[in-house]
Amino acid sequence: MTENARSPTDRIGLGWREWVSLPELGIDLIKAKVDTGARTSCLHTFRLESFKRNGQAWVRFWVHPEQNNTERELACEAAVVDQRTVSDSGGHKEKRYVIVTPIQIGDVVWPMEMTLTNRDNMRFRMLLGRTAMAGRAWVDPEASFLAGKPATGSN
Repeated sequence: MTENARSPTDRIGLGWREWVSLPELGIDLIKAKVDTGARTSCLHTFRLESFKRNGQAWVRFWVHPEQNNTERELACEAAVVDQRTVSDSGGHKEKRYVIVTPIQIGDVVWPMEMTLTNRDNMRFRMLLGRTAMAGRAWVDPEASFLAGKPATGSN
């Protein structure tokens, strides 16, 4: 087993949508679509600025963490670990910044890789892709919110 792998009984159960927290980004609660068809996880950002910090590439980005609410905005910062060309579900290719940040689902926390993109026209502000779940979760496509809200979530 890889270091990320857990036995099936140790894995967290997820539905097709889940409440998650991204604590290092200051996002206490965001609804994510669990998408085993997507390799990479992504987060909705409606504005992005790249900059250097101590010679390393960083990105500052703004998020609308709530579905159907463009009034509430959060500004986040993270180190850039890569830039990749990603194909969306419609086959359109886009070069995206890649960051690594801890994700909390229920009472489980682990680091995950995530791309940043504008998802204004999408229903969910975040997609949880299969790479982030590999060896850590199992998915029941007929269920929702199996893991409950993260303890850090305030909404």
